[in-house]
Order: sequence, then structure tokens, then C-alpha cells
Amino acid sequence: MIYTVEKGRVCFGEPIGILMLDSYTPFIPGDVGNASTYDFPVRYEIVQGITVERMLSDRLHEDKEALDIVLNAARNLEKQGVRAITSDCGFMMVFQNYLKENLKTPVFLSSLLQLPFIFSIIPNSKKVAILSANGDTLDKVLLKDLKMKSLDQVIIKGLQEKPHFNDAIVVENGVLDACKIEEEMVEAVGECLEQEPNIGAVLLECSVMPPYGKAVYDNFGLPVFDFYTMINYMCSAVVKKNFQGIM
Repeated sequence: MIYTVEKGRVCFGEPIGILMLDSYTPFIPGDVGNASTYDFPVRYEIVQGITVERMLSDRLHEDKEALDIVLNAARNLEKQGVRAITSDCGFMMVFQNYLKENLKTPVFLSSLLQLPFIFSIIPNSKKVAILSANGDTLDKVLLKDLKMKSLDQVIIKGLQEKPHFNDAIVVENGVLDACKIEEEMVEAVGECLEQEPNIGAVLLECSVMPPYGKAVYDNFGLPVFDFYTMINYMCSAVVKKNFQGIM
């Protein structure tokens, strides 16, 4: 077999490229930012200057400079041959349309992209609980970028209200207590169910939340969607398997 290479490409075998915020947080196994989370190689690209504070700003939709910063970082991943590009922040949904129109590579920047699929598999009478790093500004992302007509079908819970999550992820104090954050995650879903018992699924917006998805499922028995479910699904679409077995 003969192989060829495009000029400037030095990396191979990494199907998924991940745009990383310019952040300061321990990324534990299960986190999007921890390469041991996956059963396949991934390639990371830090988006310099795009911080957690910047992404959670209520003026994010007005941040035109960020569009080109994120696009250039995505193009770096594209040059290195990744087959699809995601990110480590659900609020990057605001860049989804811009990047997909300006790249050749498929783009799936936010775990929120799973929301239409979730609604298609649960009864119309059911609602979806969304746990977010910042619930105060998520409604703008859902209405403007996902083009939802209303928020009647979702229950949004911001984890910035929880002290351990807020200190580690939003404030970025450099320390993460996984056991405490897991307790806060389970507590948050419980609060959603107290507010609205008719919930059919849970969607975790933030890329640090997948490690705690199992605890949410074990406690409530609801399907849990997050960045991990989305990335694995997308990888299965761009890396196809040769099936072998018996008949």
C-alpha cells in the first residue's frame, strides 16, 4: 500500500480534534480534556485567549473577535488531518454555524447539539433537564443558536450555584474535589425533579460533567447525554469498523 501526505502535516491517526479553552482546571478521566477518556486517539488545540470567563459572559454573542480566533484554531486541527472537530465547552454552540460553513471538516462543538435528538426519542409530554456550568446565560444559546422557539420543554440548572463546582470550574482555583462535585451533580438533578417530576432525560452541557454521568443515572434511572456520548457517536461516523464474525 502506498501512502501520501499533505505538506505541513506531522500527526496521524487522530480522528477527533478538540478545541480547548484557555483554562486552568484539572481534567480527570471522563473529562473531555483527558485523553485517557477515549478508546481512540484525539488531538487537542488550545484556543489562546478564549477563557472560561469569556465563554460564560452574557455578551458572548457580541464577541466577534472570538469567531476568527476559534476558526483559526479549528483550521490548525484540520491541517493535521482530524476527521471531525469538537470542543470542551457547550457554550461554543455560538460558533457552530460559523465554523461549519468555513471548514471542510465536520464540526460538532457543543453537547447541546444532542437536544433535538433527545426530544425525538422521549414522549412529547416529557421535559429534558439541562445541567450547565452557567444556567443564567444558557437560555440565549438555546433560543438563538439551537433555534428553539421556547424553553417550555427544558429545565435548566446552573452548577455555578454549587460551591465546589463553581470554585473548580468557574473560578478555576486549580483544585477539584470529584466526590464533592459528584454529590452536587446528583443534588442538582434531584432539584430539577422536585421542580418538574416529568423529566425524561438529562443533558450535561459542560465538558467536565461526563465523569459524574454514571452517578446521575444510578440515582435516577434517566438516560444521560453529554460530550462523551456525542464524541463517541461522531467518531463512529468518521471511523468505520470492518465487521468480522460468524454466521
